[in-house]
Amino acid sequence: MNYKLLITSIFLFSLQIFSKGGNKPLNNPISTIEFSFVGDIMCHSTQFKFAKVGDSYNFKPVYREIKPYFDNSDVVVGNLETVIEAKGFNYSGYPAFNTPKEFLEGLKYAGFDILTTANNHSFDVNEKGVLSTIKQIGNYGMKNVGSYSSKSKRDSVVIFEKNGIKYAVLSYTYGVNLYQIPQNKSYLVNRIDESIIKNDIKNYRKNGAEIIIVSFHFGVEYALKPNSYQTDIVKKTIDLGADIIIGAHPHSLQPIQYFNSSKSKLGKVLVAYSLGNFISNQRWRYSDGGAVLNFTVEKNNLDGTISLAGVRYLPIWVFKGNTKNGSEYIVLPTEVAKRESSLDYLSKDDLKLMNECSNDTHSILNGYLANIDIDSVSKSRFRKMKMDYLVNRIFTKNIKILKKENNYLHLHKDTLNYFQPDSIKEYHFYK
Repeated sequence: MNYKLLITSIFLFSLQIFSKGGNKPLNNPISTIEFSFVGDIMCHSTQFKFAKVGDSYNFKPVYREIKPYFDNSDVVVGNLETVIEAKGFNYSGYPAFNTPKEFLEGLKYAGFDILTTANNHSFDVNEKGVLSTIKQIGNYGMKNVGSYSSKSKRDSVVIFEKNGIKYAVLSYTYGVNLYQIPQNKSYLVNRIDESIIKNDIKNYRKNGAEIIIVSFHFGVEYALKPNSYQTDIVKKTIDLGADIIIGAHPHSLQPIQYFNSSKSKLGKVLVAYSLGNFISNQRWRYSDGGAVLNFTVEKNNLDGTISLAGVRYLPIWVFKGNTKNGSEYIVLPTEVAKRESSLDYLSKDDLKLMNECSNDTHSILNGYLANIDIDSVSKSRFRKMKMDYLVNRIFTKNIKILKKENNYLHLHKDTLNYFQPDSIKEYHFYK
């Protein structure tokens, strides 16, 4: 008999018994948020041409392979590097983006919650484009940070909360290409400015943000390492008290590192200089994919301490080609190349490029950060189940571990640590 399975099953049932209405119990000692961040989300003209269906557009199929991964995250964030539905202008790709609103429908379907909108293409269709983008993001039930419709909204403090943890996402860009934003409307797009960042972090911390995540749009396009401007801004932002810093713009993956900080709630700052492209029509090496950065923030409700309880990455590659549905773009976790029966539309050349992208991702990331794990869809699924039952205490009806999957614990022993009731302060679920 599998005694570990039996003990775990009894424990899971006990959570249902002792929780209010099968939801969250009293005196829960640990809370967590699992974040997933991606890099640049772009829409070149070929992408919306592929997505056209009659008089409308359908971008949902683009994300059908990555959606199961995001379904297991609490908060999904990406850099929206396009204007959405600016009226009076034709849809267009590079160099001045204007994208159908259905593009956001696809992102919502994929699982995105927050989109950062301070980047060099924010002002591609002037103020009208900024305002339309903000409005459409809201229409599809997502939040945006980094661009604003008024100074009062720019200066307001918007703190998000999930599973009892309060967090903020701040977004800034190095510039908006050759466009000029009127000085009296500088609130439209956040620029990287040390005094502004300092004041923002101070205000958000004062108003209760337990974790402050800063998103920067900076760096040299297609570079594989950060330049001095990036490292200088990151150092200053760490000194100002940021907890996590996520970069975008290079369209290629750059290192992920830790920096010690006495001003961070975490005691150290996680910095990802660039996560590469999430979706685009850039087909060349280092820009045809990137990584999803996944990390867990854990709060000890007994003493209020916050910590990083796991950092991991999922390599991704963008397929462009023909399937049974016609011409498609599809965001693929590169692990699909290792399946016994890979997707039937992938050619030998596709698999070769996907493996190249995956190997490049491992090489760039593992060379800088030793304690970062390679993730997978199955691992994320198991973490989600584990967090629902053991930490965030959310009871659902689908308990795979109790449905004759007796090898489930064995298959995922690398992600499972058993609950130790006599050592609650050493109660860490992620490695």
